[in-house]
Amino acid sequence: MSDSNDTDSCARLVVLNGDFEGMVYPLTAEETIIGRNPTTDITLLDNGISREHSIISFVDGESEYTIEDLQTTNGTKVNGKRERSAFLQPNDEIRIGNTFFRFEMDSQSTD
Repeated sequence: MSDSNDTDSCARLVVLNGDFEGMVYPLTAEETIIGRNPTTDITLLDNGISREHSIISFVDGESEYTIEDLQTTNGTKVNGKRERSAFLQPNDEIRIGNTFFRFEMDSQSTD
């Protein structure tokens, strides 16, 4: 029964294409795993991606998010560039397999 998180931001991924276009995935955990495995936090039905493909992590001291490719064959792209690891900025476009996401983050100041 808490009104606020430990962070001042609310981040999410929005699917930009395909059958799940418009679907929103809130990034509420410290780590969010994306992949083909049904046990991942965000499961994509795409044979071109790994069972555990990428991980998005919240960097507590920085109040930022990073994405890391989990050494996959097809890689993870941020704004069209293949990245092993990258800090995410609002409106970054992430491509995992055939799925495109937009990273969104709202800042809420409580001063």
